Amino acid sequence: MAVESRVTQEEIKKEPEKPVDREKTCPLLLRVFTTNNGRHHRVDEFARGNVPSSELQIYTWMDATLKELTSLVKEVYPEARKKGTHFGFAIVYPDPKRQSYRVKDIGSTVSGRKGADDSMTLQSQRFQIGDYLDIAITPPNRTPAMPGRMRPY
Repeated sequence: MAVESRVTQEEIKKEPEKPVDREKTCPLLLRVFTTNNGRHHRVDEFARGNVPSSELQIYTWMDATLKELTSLVKEVYPEARKKGTHFGFAIVYPDPKRQSYRVKDIGSTVSGRKGADDSMTLQSQRFQIGDYLDIAITPPNRTPAMPGRMRPY
C-alpha cells in the first residue's frame, strides 16, 4: 500500500523558513554566471557538462537574500555599482526527464533602490545545492529584457 503526500503549494509557501545559524552551518558553493547585456544565458550553454565562461564562485548560505548576492556581485564588477543597474536572477537546474537544464526566473534587484524581491532567499525559491544561479545585469541606461523570452517551455 503506497502512501501519498497531500501537501499543497499554499501550505508549502506558508511554512516559515528556518533561519540558518551561519556560525554553525558550513556555507555552500554557489556557482553564479553573469551577463552584462540584460539577458540570461541560453539553456543550451549549460548542456553536456559545459558552463558559460563568466563564472563567479560565491560561498554563501541558503538564507542568502537577492540583495546580499547583488552586493557580492557588485564587489567583483565595479561597472555594476552604478545606481539604477538592474540584476535579474534565475535558477538553472537539471531536468531529469529531459536530461537537460531548465531556467526559472526568481526575482530582481536594482542597485541603489529598495524592491519587493530584495529579501527573497535562495531557500524560499527552492534552490538546491548543485543548481546554478544566472544573473542578467542591465546597465542603468538600458531597459531590462522581459522575463520568459527565448525559453523553450
